[in-house]
Amino acid sequence: RPTIVVPAAGPRRRFGGTLHKLEPPFDGSTVLGCTLRHAIATQLSVVVVTTAALAPLAGELLARRDIVVLDEARAASGMGASIAAGISERSGASGWLVLPGDMPLVQPATLLAVAGALDQHAVAYAQYRGRAGHPVAFGAELYSELIQLQGDDAPRRLMLRYPAHGVAVDDSGVLLGVDTASDLETMRKVAEQAAG
Repeated sequence: RPTIVVPAAGPRRRFGGTLHKLEPPFDGSTVLGCTLRHAIATQLSVVVVTTAALAPLAGELLARRDIVVLDEARAASGMGASIAAGISERSGASGWLVLPGDMPLVQPATLLAVAGALDQHAVAYAQYRGRAGHPVAFGAELYSELIQLQGDDAPRRLMLRYPAHGVAVDDSGVLLGVDTASDLETMRKVAEQAAG
């Protein structure tokens, strides 16, 4: 079965203020906690790739064996390195879904729908109303390329080289990540509306 890889090693400076963007409270947990909670609910294997500073946050939901800690230099080299580290850690999986740690609204059903597309496609991604989002899934046949990813644009470049299948989902969360305080407030409102 596929493994969900959660890159959560981005630099603190991206969010501003004293908190890393994955630490603020969100829907009864934290941004990262909600993302992981939804991933765990799929009953697929989950591995989070993070830094020493954020490892305790991931450890509230995952066992130590499911947490890959990168040094600051590797973490700063971009999302590609985080994805490569997570995939290397779960090399025996039938494929991997990449779900950034700052996407707490992506629903378990969405993750499972994209995972299911790997049965027939080497690359798949969630799509909401015609717009591509996360997670992005890669089949096991791409392993040797995935473990060499570097930089933030590497996953996108890899997707351009292979036919990618969009999986239509009724989940606007696939488009919503936290980069600013304004993003966070918008996502909290979306979560409240969905709960109400």
